[in-house]
Order: sequence, then structure tokens, then C-alpha cells
Amino acid sequence: MAFDAYDDYEQSERVQKWLRENGVSIAVGIAIGLVGIFGWQQWRNHQASNRAAAASIYQQVQAAENVGNQAMADQLTEQLQKDYAKSSYAVFATGERARHLVEGKQYDKAAASLQWALAHAGDPALQAMVRLRLARVQFAQGKGQEALATLDQLTDKQYAGLASELRGDVLVKLGRVDDARKAYQTALSTMGGDSPLRDALQLKIDDLAAAGKQGA
Repeated sequence: MAFDAYDDYEQSERVQKWLRENGVSIAVGIAIGLVGIFGWQQWRNHQASNRAAAASIYQQVQAAENVGNQAMADQLTEQLQKDYAKSSYAVFATGERARHLVEGKQYDKAAASLQWALAHAGDPALQAMVRLRLARVQFAQGKGQEALATLDQLTDKQYAGLASELRGDVLVKLGRVDDARKAYQTALSTMGGDSPLRDALQLKIDDLAAAGKQGA
């Protein structure tokens, strides 16, 4: 028992000595840890607040578009781009503006909007969606090679069918009929049997075949 008591006493002395020697560093470490935890919580709160503010502005963008006030929608979109550029809501709003610009055949401005959206879209799926829309605008501009280059960067399987079909459209325009047919067939292979897009795509393939026979 005496040895046990001595061991307890010695261990206690060692612990106290260690605390005396390292107490300051421990206190500093705890303080840093607490500051880190507090800072992390503050950062998360700040992020949540930013998301809520961006979402609110995006809702206003949609409300303005619903009543046909495109000028207000554009102003709010620019606010999102300026103050919440890293938010997905800024990308969504910019994409909506690009859609309206396409409807007005303002393809250059639409492409510029989509380039901004692409540069600020952090999510890969969102990047893929923007790339597909950008390629469509580039095709509408008559910039076939640029559209193909944009499609080459689109690797998300979710958009594989649509991307292959658009690639086929671009290749037809460029006179590359054989490559276009392959692209259409690739697109067709990705679609389910009940897809409403199959008939239109098959018609494109049939048109290429008919054109080939006429040219033979």
C-alpha cells in the first residue's frame, strides 16, 4: 500500500510539474480552439445569411419576370452578380437573363451572360447545364467550331444525350454528315424507349439517310 501511495504521490507531482511547465501553452491552445470554434460558427452563420439574402433577391427576379418587368429583373440580376457572385442564385438569374436575350435574338449578349455564369458556377452539374446552353447559343451565332469545343468540355452523363444531339446539329451545319449521323446515333442510344425525344431524333437520322441517297 505504501508503494501505491508513493506512486500516486509521484504521479500527482509529475502532473502538477507538467502543468506548471506547460500551463500557458495549454491555455493558449484552448483559447485558440475556442476562437476557432466561434469563428467557424460565425462563418457558417454568415454563409447562411448570404444564401438567404441571395435567395430572396432571386425570388424578386422571378417575380419581376412573371409580370414582364425585365428591366427590374436585370437590375436585380446585376445585384446578385455584384454582391453574391459565388451564389448559385446569381448563376440561375444570369441564366434566366440569357434565355430572354436568346428569345430576343441577342445572341452575343446571351453568350456573354452564359460565360459569366460558367465562370461562377461551382457545382459540376450546374457547370454542365450552363455549358450545354452556351453551346446552343454559339450554334445559333453560327460559331460551330466554338460550339463543338464547348461540348467537348461537357462530360456530365446526365446531359450526354442532349449534348450528342446538339453535336449532331452542329456537324450537319458544318457539312460533316457522317460524323453527324454518329452523334445522332450516340444520342439515340442514351435515350430510353419511352423518351418523347426519340421520334424527333430518329427523324433527323432518317433525313440524313434520305439526303445521302439523293446525293448519291
